[in-house]
Amino acid sequence: MSDDQQLFVPGADTFEVPLGFEGDGFRLEPLGEAHNARDLAAWSGSIAHVRATPGFQGRGWPPVEGMTAEANLADLARHAQDFAARKGFTYSVLEGDEVIGCLYIYPGKEAPGRVSVSSWVRADRAPLDKVLYEAVTRWLREVWPFDAELVDYAAR
Repeated sequence: MSDDQQLFVPGADTFEVPLGFEGDGFRLEPLGEAHNARDLAAWSGSIAHVRATPGFQGRGWPPVEGMTAEANLADLARHAQDFAARKGFTYSVLEGDEVIGCLYIYPGKEAPGRVSVSSWVRADRAPLDKVLYEAVTRWLREVWPFDAELVDYAAR
């Protein structure tokens, strides 16, 4: 394991990355290629909403022109590889088997040593955004080994 990964996930040798989380009205599971069609439908049907979500403003994602299923699949494969390598952790936000959003936990790009967290939900699930934010904030504090002072989760 590299020094970067050691710094990103304290206690990396012993910490077991959660493979799920149950919240009020949603559940999380690691994002994977099996989510492709549902993930693509979720964000492509809510581009303006996602782009207006804290943490996504001014980032250029999702692309206003959308993306092909093949390009989305490649993106999901990259996130799954990051998860397996413990370089970053992306979870699908699910309601039943329906993808209704995403959660990203990655090292800070502009601030090494910090943890960058962002999430989005579909426009038709907008009220869940604050619920997800509050539940994930608690989950990160209670389950993950990150110093709470180093976690940057775009405010809701």
